[in-house]
Amino acid sequence: MGKFNISDLFVYRSRYAIGYSLIAIGLIVVLIFIGLYLPGGLSAREIESVIHSASITVSDFWSVNAVNLPYCLVQHASLALFGASVFSIKLPSLIIAFFSALGLVLLLRKWFKPRIAVLASFIALTTGQFLFWAQNGTPDVMFLFWSVWILLIASLIPTANLKNRKYLKLIFFILAAFSLYTPLSIYILLVIIGAIALHPHLRYTVKQLSTLKLAVGAVALILITLPLILTAIRNPAVGLGLLGIPTKMPNLGANLATLGDLYFGFTNISRSTYITPFFELGSLLLVILGAYYVIKTRVTAKSYVVIIFSLIMIPVVILIPGYIAITFLPLSILLASGLNGLLNHWYGLFPRNPYARIGGLVPLIILVFILVSSGMNRYVYGYTYDPNVAPNFSKDLKLMPSGVKNIVVSPNEVDFYKVVAEYNGPFDVSTTPGISVDVFWATHEASRSLGGFRIEKIITSSLKNDSDRFYLYKKTAR
Repeated sequence: MGKFNISDLFVYRSRYAIGYSLIAIGLIVVLIFIGLYLPGGLSAREIESVIHSASITVSDFWSVNAVNLPYCLVQHASLALFGASVFSIKLPSLIIAFFSALGLVLLLRKWFKPRIAVLASFIALTTGQFLFWAQNGTPDVMFLFWSVWILLIASLIPTANLKNRKYLKLIFFILAAFSLYTPLSIYILLVIIGAIALHPHLRYTVKQLSTLKLAVGAVALILITLPLILTAIRNPAVGLGLLGIPTKMPNLGANLATLGDLYFGFTNISRSTYITPFFELGSLLLVILGAYYVIKTRVTAKSYVVIIFSLIMIPVVILIPGYIAITFLPLSILLASGLNGLLNHWYGLFPRNPYARIGGLVPLIILVFILVSSGMNRYVYGYTYDPNVAPNFSKDLKLMPSGVKNIVVSPNEVDFYKVVAEYNGPFDVSTTPGISVDVFWATHEASRSLGGFRIEKIITSSLKNDSDRFYLYKKTAR
């Protein structure tokens, strides 16, 4: 009998291809599921984003608020193609989240061994933090997209051949230019600049690049950001917002308490659109372990980037906790670093014992399975049943009856329902019923007793409180 060799098995030789394929297929299924069903409604910020995106037209392109313009243009296109629905509003975020996940996997593959990239990707992409931003129809997902792809392209440039390096540099400057429309993205570029300035190898690599081509890229960057520059000149507050500088001094104590709940609130009750904490306890321990290994190996270029990224972002999120999405990438890298250190430590204990090395994978696989399954379960059940989170998402757009001709809304709802009427109508939107109207619908906020009208029908939701969402009024016979 010949000696058994595990490397001859197809499954072993194709293990990384199988792992990445499972990540891609699972991610697509999960993104479609959460886009359609979980949380299944719109938050107040998503409604604001829809109103802003729908207001963008070619005629006043140079006069609109250019902040988050790339995302708003994509959302505007989604509304124009598919109408106003919960899925079409979230579709841009779902697509961008998929490419962000793809970039994260490639980045982790570039910075770590393939087995670490696969395991860390499984954990990071099934956290409630990523899944929430993936379905959240706001520009928050752009924080992850820009940071992942800018760092990935910057990592690929030094090792690429001359032909590919030319295209990678062009892509880098285009991404950098469009990223500046998203608040805080300038800090990602500062992280790269800081790492180049401080790390000898990176300085040497940049010196080998063509000065002329870098200058051309800088000019292209300025031209692409021209609408943003003009907006910031007209309104300096926009520039401050892009830098993450609040217009007035925030309550730092309250902000620190908020951040504590978001990352370490394992026993606190969430009272917003977020389920807290974002990371499971096991994932958080891996992040802490990863921080230890990054500091221990701080002489590497990778550690320089992560440390500088963290040092820049910590003060920003303390000033504005709403921008915590920018921290997802460094935390994911730290998580991968923790996994890598844990696995290397185990292999270091048994350098020549193949059974111990293989046996060490069993508890690691169990750990990854528990973290992935618990993250998914926590997201699914939290956004379905948590009484403090689920009511923050309005399902009115799904419940809105078909064939509406007239709808009465509150003053706060006028702008949103006019967007719905523009893409799903036509129907009339007003705050009071017209004199000649005999039949009309009214939203929950606009419903009231009206002389000469009776309520014919009420559409309700599954919520415990305020479940009456739409009222059908008909004029009574005289």
